[in-house]
Amino acid sequence: MNLAKALASVGGLTLASRVLGLARDSLFARFVGAGFASDAFLIAFRLPNMFRALFAEGAFASAFIPMFNQKVTDKDGPGLPAGITFAEEALSVLLPVLIVMTVLLEVLAWPVTLLLSGGFNDVTHDQFAFAVMLSRLTIPYLALISLVSLLGGILNSLNKFWVNAAAPILLNLTLIVALLGFHSDDPLITARNQAIGVSVSGALQLLWLVLACRANGVSMRLRMPVWNVDVKQLLNLILPAAAGAGAVQINLVISTALAAYLLAHGSVTYIYMADRLNQLPLGLIGIGLGTVLLPTISRQLGAGQEAEAMETQNRGLELALLLTLPAAVALIVCGEPIAAALFGYGKFDAGDVARTAEALAAFSIGLPSYILVKVLTPGYYARQDTRTPVRYATISMVANLVGNLVLIVPLQHMGPPLATALASTLNVAMLYRTLVKRGHFTVDARLKRRGPRLALAAVAMGAALWFGQDLMMPYVHGTWLVRGLALVVLVSAGCAVYGIAAVATGAFTRADLALLRRRKRAA
Repeated sequence: MNLAKALASVGGLTLASRVLGLARDSLFARFVGAGFASDAFLIAFRLPNMFRALFAEGAFASAFIPMFNQKVTDKDGPGLPAGITFAEEALSVLLPVLIVMTVLLEVLAWPVTLLLSGGFNDVTHDQFAFAVMLSRLTIPYLALISLVSLLGGILNSLNKFWVNAAAPILLNLTLIVALLGFHSDDPLITARNQAIGVSVSGALQLLWLVLACRANGVSMRLRMPVWNVDVKQLLNLILPAAAGAGAVQINLVISTALAAYLLAHGSVTYIYMADRLNQLPLGLIGIGLGTVLLPTISRQLGAGQEAEAMETQNRGLELALLLTLPAAVALIVCGEPIAAALFGYGKFDAGDVARTAEALAAFSIGLPSYILVKVLTPGYYARQDTRTPVRYATISMVANLVGNLVLIVPLQHMGPPLATALASTLNVAMLYRTLVKRGHFTVDARLKRRGPRLALAAVAMGAALWFGQDLMMPYVHGTWLVRGLALVVLVSAGCAVYGIAAVATGAFTRADLALLRRRKRAA
């Protein structure tokens, strides 16, 4: 399978989802602004986002996909029917757990909201009750998105990556419709309608995956709970992976709770908006690479192709550096014009824009690390080692907690993002060192040559953007069309400088460019 082609398929749809997400966030900033209403919704939205990352992009997929692939590719087995049987057995245990968990969370919504928000900073009893109501409205999404992750894992294993990658588009479209059609002058009402839209989008995503599975010959039956060897092994793999992915999510919960409790109203919103911008390249590159690499490497290892698996991971790292380094530099250098163009109107004022840009710069320092985690962890999960990433993620979580406590007071809204960036960098260092030590990964000559040159090209691009961004500032406060054109010019200029610098530094050679032209003609 062509790694770049598969990444383009997943990444293209993820990019579409992220762009729609930015449009949604722009409308949210316009109609709700940065204050208690926005903070309350974003706290309520934190729990669904946590489970989406934990299941759809984390623990369940990392444990389920290698086992499903093993069933399907077993030379002495029945192939796909064995995989479907295993998926039905997994569903028989997962579904009752999700039902019980949803009921418990609805009942315990008050203490859960208290935990996620730290009680907020200076709120009345009625305001906190409103935040609890929003949490109750979003909780059904947790069970729905977990079922989506099961079906998406099956389709990813069958190389139907695009179907699962397209599902989050439904979330953004639903929330955009809710904002455009059901917004109010009262930001509390608009926030409530957004919370309803979250759960509605979960039902739509599940319907989309069910129909896609049936179209690809996968129909699953509901069974009575099955407790066999395969299900036990799946749970043994999920639990440590969930602890590891959960450690990352706990980092976010801690950051959000500290910001809500210690900082002024709006700080949660600044951090959220900055994270959304940071998530654009992360979703396009990191999640796409992680989605493609895990089933690819697990198949190669299952077939005894160690050298091919090593090559796949080297090319994954190369793609990550190629796309991540310029994105990180651009977000650090040009955070203010980007935030102004996307969010700076309506109830979101210039001060809100400046503080969002500051939080974005802190987040973006760790952007390469966030993506390299997605590239390196498949090297463990494909070998059914979910415990090592957990151990390192836990260490990273502790480092993040310490960083939050140390940095949040002096740096305010920049403290939690910077702590997250530094903790992620520590996680990458540990993952990389262990893979190398075990002999599961060796940087090849091509990556050694290109990596430093790509970094140098990104620095050159950053210098050009630093001096050129002032020319764009007058245009990022105009109409939608003017704002959009200003961003297009800024991004295009950055890409052009980066491309020229990459060729000038030797990151790309004439032979590479000739190969790209031949592939384009062949396509």
